[in-house]
Amino acid sequence: MGIKFLLSAIFTWTWINSWDLTASSDGLVRIGLKRQTLDLKRINAAMIMGVRPQSNVNDREADVIYLKNYLDTQYYGEIGIGSPSQSFSVVFDTGSSNLWVPSSKCLFSIPCHFHSKFRARLSSTYTKIGIPCKINYSSGSISGFFSLDHVKVGDIDVKDQEFIEITREGFLPFLVAKYDGILGLGFQEISVEQATPMWLNMVQQGHVSQKLFSLWLNRDLTSKLGGEIVFGGLDWRHFTGDHTYVPVTKSGYWQIEVGDILVENKSTGLCMNGCAAILDSATPIIAGPTEIVAQINRAIGAEGIVSLECKKFVFKYGYSLWDFLVSGVKPEIVCVDIGLCSYNGSQHVSGGLKTVVENETSQGSPMGETAPCAFCEMIVFWIQVQLKQQKTKEKVLKHVTQLCENLPNPIGKSFVNCDYLPILPDVTFTIGNKAFPLTPEQYILKVEESCSTVCVSGFVALDVPPPRGPLWVLGDTFLSAYHTVFDFGNLRVGFAKATN
Repeated sequence: MGIKFLLSAIFTWTWINSWDLTASSDGLVRIGLKRQTLDLKRINAAMIMGVRPQSNVNDREADVIYLKNYLDTQYYGEIGIGSPSQSFSVVFDTGSSNLWVPSSKCLFSIPCHFHSKFRARLSSTYTKIGIPCKINYSSGSISGFFSLDHVKVGDIDVKDQEFIEITREGFLPFLVAKYDGILGLGFQEISVEQATPMWLNMVQQGHVSQKLFSLWLNRDLTSKLGGEIVFGGLDWRHFTGDHTYVPVTKSGYWQIEVGDILVENKSTGLCMNGCAAILDSATPIIAGPTEIVAQINRAIGAEGIVSLECKKFVFKYGYSLWDFLVSGVKPEIVCVDIGLCSYNGSQHVSGGLKTVVENETSQGSPMGETAPCAFCEMIVFWIQVQLKQQKTKEKVLKHVTQLCENLPNPIGKSFVNCDYLPILPDVTFTIGNKAFPLTPEQYILKVEESCSTVCVSGFVALDVPPPRGPLWVLGDTFLSAYHTVFDFGNLRVGFAKATN
């Protein structure tokens, strides 16, 4: 009886540990990742912009660093700080190098009150450093001070890890985020105050046998497991075939060189002789030169939200506007008669486009109440101009539709008809002289909005001048398609087809 009980206990323990995402019996440190569902507001907030480097970022050769908005981040996992361990949800970010979490001293920033806060007085291993710091993001900044304590990752303790206790957070991104902080996995060169990245401490303290970590992001939205990051090795269950390795071309970010980008197996030209690319696990999108992104979005029928709404408006109201104008109704009251503008709320024609763009920038999509009025007045003006040239109705409305296509896209996102996904072309990146194709299901982001599905192009424009540009930022849209090995022992990155 005792032997049967013992065998049963051993079997049960083995079975449980075979599913334990942080088990390290194979010498690996595993962190299971959770997934935050993207909605349209988060997609609209996905923003990357090139800026001058901050004075506290020690990458003196850099001409440009980029700022991002963590509001759109999808994947995050759990760590612990202090003794006893205090739990935090963090984004494992290959595009930055510092570890930061909210501090108990964060009293006057509202986001801090919605997240776990580090309480130094409860940790017996805490050491105060106190050096103040500030980190800028596209939507604002965070500020705090440096501290030192043990960090628990999986089932290991990284001792004496520098981290930032945040005392002030930007309002919107961190207020609605499901995670508490950021764990940077970049190089020390871009670390604020050159704080030692956690993965480097992990290596120096002998916690991992191989100087690398690997990343798998699960595209299966029905799965509770969002992905996995493995320190010290890789998990063969998460990829097929061999990895293609390419060297890190510039330390700081995980930066590599990509070759030509193909759409329907046709060259887009600009990167035939090579472009820089940064691997960023904390953004869902792929950002790149406007010259190529415009070609891709044109090929997949993607349109900016302002252009898309404008064309919908022409389709719905174009013939009515024409009939009103040719019947002699005064242009300034056409939109009032249709019911799209009020007598005391109507905007002047000259301010129409400005109103549309400002409304879209501030509120996102769907567009606000003033947009239909502004669209109407703008399109009435366009039709007036064409009427003076005595063109036919069909030619005028076709021309107006073309004008809609040229409207600015303030948030940089482009939308695609979800019904077209089966016929859209692959987009292929050339890395290490090997093709890495992305299918429409991989590069289109599907977002639930008001009981319907909205499809958004995963490509946005980012123009970085030489010598750092042209530059690509390969976010989760790319990384979820390819299991990625970040090999800091050999300063290289490897890609293999991911499994789900």
